[in-house]
Amino acid sequence: MMETGEETRAIAAQFVAARRTATALDAYPGAVPATLADGYAIQDAAIAMIDDRIVGWKVGRIQPPLDAQHGTNRIVGPIFARQVVTLVDAGADAGADAEEGPDMAIFAGGFGAVEGEFLIRLGDVDPARRDWTLEDAGSVIDAVHIGIEIASSPLGAINRLGPTVTVSDFGNNNGLIVGPPIRDFRDAGFEHWVVVTEIDGVEAGRGMASAFPDGVIGSVRALLETLAARGIAVPPGTWVSSGAVSGVHPIAVGQRAVVRFDHDVGSENEIVRCRIVAEAPQD
Repeated sequence: MMETGEETRAIAAQFVAARRTATALDAYPGAVPATLADGYAIQDAAIAMIDDRIVGWKVGRIQPPLDAQHGTNRIVGPIFARQVVTLVDAGADAGADAEEGPDMAIFAGGFGAVEGEFLIRLGDVDPARRDWTLEDAGSVIDAVHIGIEIASSPLGAINRLGPTVTVSDFGNNNGLIVGPPIRDFRDAGFEHWVVVTEIDGVEAGRGMASAFPDGVIGSVRALLETLAARGIAVPPGTWVSSGAVSGVHPIAVGQRAVVRFDHDVGSENEIVRCRIVAEAPQD
């Protein structure tokens, strides 16, 4: 366990400062959290230090055998309003080149990756409910969009150090691109769509959301239960970045990513793009 609340706040403050100044961290800034609860305590302390509104949550996987050790196969982290780009059509946001996509930032010298994901928009969520079935979690889904999560942290070793560390720095999130909606998503079979991620024109990976334990709805259920246990409300319109369908692919400043969705890969209505830039210090 973390020794004191003071130590928890000190670690959170160092991560927040590194993010604000876009400064890479050479090592974990304190004692590595032993449990997910310790990691979430640091995350909660860091959230309190951020002057921005949470508009969504990313959900990531804990792979075997660590899932058994931690008693869950998912972790979560907040997504802040300033980090979200909503595309106005299939290729670009307002002011971005449709052929390139929006600029998305990673921490130079830290960790950076691109993840093609299905993005879930939630409707009304009962704030008193702590346990969720898959059916009930699915019932609060209001819409499903295609999109990209930018995973980035000032700490280059964040993923190598395990899920407790990943949780402690906002779940390793640094941005979200909300792409077009999936029409009639409940009947679209999107969890069986092939999702392909390309970096600089070279395929980096492909996969289907049906490979997740309990699929995309399993991610929604895990998020709702995790946030309920932490006493965090989920307002209508909250986004859920449900997991890296085609894998977590390291990416560098100056590279370009394209994620293609659907079994008929190639339709412009099923493509999300971005360009990677260096995170700049915040004003």
